[in-house]
Amino acid sequence: MTELPKSTGEPAHQNVTFPSGGTTAHGYLALPPAGSGPGVIVIQEWWGLTDHIADVADRLAAEGFVALAPDLYGGNVAHEDAEALRMMQALPVGRGVELLSGAVDHLLSLPEVTSETVGAVGFCMGGGFVLYLAAADPRVSAAVPFYGVIQGELPDFSGLRAEILGHYGELDESIPAEHLDALRETVREQSGITPDLRMYPAGHAFFNDGRPVHDPESAALAWQRTVPFLHERLG
Repeated sequence: MTELPKSTGEPAHQNVTFPSGGTTAHGYLALPPAGSGPGVIVIQEWWGLTDHIADVADRLAAEGFVALAPDLYGGNVAHEDAEALRMMQALPVGRGVELLSGAVDHLLSLPEVTSETVGAVGFCMGGGFVLYLAAADPRVSAAVPFYGVIQGELPDFSGLRAEILGHYGELDESIPAEHLDALRETVREQSGITPDLRMYPAGHAFFNDGRPVHDPESAALAWQRTVPFLHERLG
């Protein structure tokens, strides 16, 4: 397994362990008030399993979902861009998908989960992993990438079973509009599914309310679209 650079500062937000990818994985699990509901995987930004990602899981739980945020960095949290970039680059895409599929295994094994498939919601690096995971794992039936960053070539979407609702910022220079056009066309050609990629008058990471780039209006609208999409696809 690839060793990730160690980080200093506050630890990742964890409360569960489970087997995944031949190792013991950690994550954050949030249960809905009713105690059970459809399952959703929440995939971290390049910073790690931060309080913000745990808060997203809590918000999904409040909407009736069983939300699991797996820790892809093994407890490490980045606090500077360069550190986050090193950690992201130290995690091969294939290994990340393997760990995420293990998290899907665990989520679907929980008695609290009422759905036979899962949703996947992710941000930045995690938004890219939403697409990689949905392409590789047909148990994902609802994919919600927030400004998903694809590292390298687009995956093979021929096995995709998930509907895709994407949220992207018009002012996000890291994801040009032509990249989204290519993504939309590739997914449609390979799977027959046309992604619904929504644009917002905001920059990258506009949903993260812990950072100065947060755009409250765009974030609220994206959330209002995400919750019913997940309920419709997962039951």
